[in-house]
Amino acid sequence: PRHRPVPDEEPTDADVVETAAAAAEGAVFDHYRKAEVKDLDVTVSFEDGQLSVDIYLNPADGTDPDPDEVVETAVDAAEAAVDGLFAAGA
Repeated sequence: PRHRPVPDEEPTDADVVETAAAAAEGAVFDHYRKAEVKDLDVTVSFEDGQLSVDIYLNPADGTDPDPDEVVETAVDAAEAAVDGLFAAGA
């Protein structure tokens, strides 16, 4: 296995935002095929150590699972990915 060097510094705000957004989108598409999603908007901000994740999800009618549950899962995934990002730098 390959090992990446561990950065000596904290992740940048841009790294945090990008990581959280990618994780949230990934979690949504773990539950829905792209064709089942009419609209998805993931907004992430990271200021003064505070992570904010806002997700708007509009799946096709009659799609399972419940979109509110998927959004909650996506927010959790974003937070976990950011926690992992900081843990890797520690």
